[in-house]
Amino acid sequence: MAEKFNNKVLILGAGSVSQSVLPLLIEHLVDAKQITIMDQRDNRLRVKGALDKGATYIQDQITQDNLDSQLKKHLSAGDFLLDLAWNIDANTILNWCHDNGVLYLNTSVEEWDPYAGGANKHPLERTLYYRHMRMREMKSKWNKVGATAIVEHGANPGLVSHLVKKSMVDIATLALKESKAAAGVESALTDERYNDLAHLLGVKVIHISERDTQVTNKPKQWGEFVNTWSVEGFYEEGIAPAELGWGTHEKTLPLNAYDHQSGPKNQIAIAQPGATTWVRSWVPNFEIHGMVIRHGEAFTISDHLTVWDGSKALYRPTVHYAYCPTNEAIASMKELEMRSWDLHKNQRIMNDE
Repeated sequence: MAEKFNNKVLILGAGSVSQSVLPLLIEHLVDAKQITIMDQRDNRLRVKGALDKGATYIQDQITQDNLDSQLKKHLSAGDFLLDLAWNIDANTILNWCHDNGVLYLNTSVEEWDPYAGGANKHPLERTLYYRHMRMREMKSKWNKVGATAIVEHGANPGLVSHLVKKSMVDIATLALKESKAAAGVESALTDERYNDLAHLLGVKVIHISERDTQVTNKPKQWGEFVNTWSVEGFYEEGIAPAELGWGTHEKTLPLNAYDHQSGPKNQIAIAQPGATTWVRSWVPNFEIHGMVIRHGEAFTISDHLTVWDGSKALYRPTVHYAYCPTNEAIASMKELEMRSWDLHKNQRIMNDE
């Protein structure tokens, strides 16, 4: 178990992820009195357990104008910022943490206004790939070492990257045990060269597959968007172009697809909403049809598993999310499409009803 963290912790957002992570933080890493939770909404009841143990709640919002002053109120060098909010520009807040020596972790790469100029932007400019390239450009200009920052590390993206590695270890171990492993598998496994390992194991496609099976006794009403997590987050991801890590074995691009002309070029984008782009996939118990909702792991996993020969990609698997949300959320997204993507004002996040 990790050692206790003794400095201050600021958590941005009191949504479903925050509600899940707070008990774990308090049990394993920090005293509740070290934690400040900030959310633009009054979600105190949803984090009541942490507040009862001494955490502080502030109903406020980080904006372009107040980011520096707000963060300096609650954080100093050596403290930890856990960013679980939405529509806070990742580059801005990352740069602030770098300059101020604050540890940082988020679960997605956000922008202040992801819809600004959307109608006039090329589909490739509306991708997570584009955001990652901007982040890499910013990082290349840093001239000093800063505090550790980890981006896109929740469950997915995040934990799933570790599970991909664990899966390849399991496959390689079984292949070696049964004397079916290709030459080089054992050394790649020992050296933890996961890109070579994936190549030698013949991995072509990786689906991050999810079927949300939560049910409710309060059916969705007409004019209501119901989801099990952030409605705004699902909306932004759902209407954005579908994105995939594109394998070197793929022969032809899908209809309306675009490839990138700079960077690692490990992804493509399809000029249609991810929420209307469906693929056949599987979860442990059954087959599903899932949405190719853009997700950071499609970029990071396919990038990490690429085998390079100089500037040429010799091998890369296809990687993408295949998301089948709850029945309520599927109906909500279909209704949203019928509304010409005008987001419902009436929104509900399913809890324990």
